[in-house]
Amino acid sequence: MFEEGSIVVTKKKHVCGSSEWKVVRTGADIKLECAGCKRVIMMPRFELEKKIKSSK
Repeated sequence: MFEEGSIVVTKKKHVCGSSEWKVVRTGADIKLECAGCKRVIMMPRFELEKKIKSSK
């Protein structure tokens, strides 16, 4: 479902105003980079599945 380099859109916007995130690394935890401010976060896969609206 999540591939490196793909873009996911979350239900809530990030503080910077962007709701798009680029998948940097996959595994049990997913590493995401904000498309707006380039902030990098890590999130468990099951948590991300609840928070996404769509993926491109």
